[in-house]
Order: sequence, then structure tokens, then C-alpha cells
Amino acid sequence: MIRPWKIESSQQLLDCRIFQVYHDVTVNPRTGQPHDMYRLEQPNWVNIIPLTPDNQVVMVEQWRHGTRTVELETPGGLMDAGESPEASARRELLEETGYAPDKIELLSTVNPNPAIQNNRQYYVLATGCRRVAELKLDHAEDIIVRLVPLAEIPDLIRTGKITHGIVIGGFYWLNDQRTTGGAR
Repeated sequence: MIRPWKIESSQQLLDCRIFQVYHDVTVNPRTGQPHDMYRLEQPNWVNIIPLTPDNQVVMVEQWRHGTRTVELETPGGLMDAGESPEASARRELLEETGYAPDKIELLSTVNPNPAIQNNRQYYVLATGCRRVAELKLDHAEDIIVRLVPLAEIPDLIRTGKITHGIVIGGFYWLNDQRTTGGAR
């Protein structure tokens, strides 16, 4: 049976605005040996699959500093403290795209990378999306909105035009909801 590791100490090393880096000394319960571990604490995330009434996906193109590439993605971002996934999805969708949905529903929740991160990733489906406002980008965003037919998404993933793992996960959960009714 796998047992929890004892945490001997934990120290914050960096505060990077959207995440904090911690150094933990933990003890392996099987060997009794201490180990240096590093982890990220950060807010939960929301990722939205926004569909227009004619089955277009409201997507964004933006520069990603990690890969140093422009990526085609679905809108999403950090959830505010105490904010529900649905409220966060409405806010992020409006800010990043100027679109608002008729209906919002939670598709799934996952751990993005439990090896080093403490947060949760919420996937939300937004349907009946219509443009109602101008974009409200924060100081660190530069976004172009693109409408992409939902039917083209599998090919865009297959051909490497969509590479963001979290975005691909969202389309997995949309497909799961549509093929199984979301039953888990």
C-alpha cells in the first residue's frame, strides 16, 4: 500500500505572481530516506470550450513564453479566490474574447500535474456564445480571437496546429460528454 510521505520542512523560495515555488524535505515511508522536492502552489485554472449557435469554437491565438510560439487555444485562466468554475469561465470568456454564453456547464475537473502542482483544472462548456463586448485584456495578454468550426478541431490537433495539452484535454471531455452523456 502506498503511504503518504512525511513532510519534514517546507520553505517558499519564490513568489512569481501566478505561482509560488516551494522546497520541501520529505521522507520516503518505504525507505525512511529524506528527499528534496520542489512544488508549485497556484490558483485553480478554468478552461472553456465556447461554442457559437452554429458550432464554431471561439478560440484565441496568443504568444506563449514557455514554448516561445504563438498557440491556438481555447480561452481560460486563473480562477479568483472563492470563484466558482462557472463564474470564472464567464469572466475569462468575456475578457479574452468579448463573447458571452447562453449556458455554462462543468465538463470535468482534473489535476494538471500532481507531481509538482497543487491546483485543479476545471473544464467548462459554454454554449450559445455571442459577441457582446470588446476584449478586456490584462497587461500581460495580447490575443486575437478566431472562430474555428468544431468539426475541424480533430484535424487541428492531429496536424499539430493545436498542441496545448490542457486545450486538447478540454476537447476530450467535450467528446466524452457528447458520446457518453458525461456519465463517469
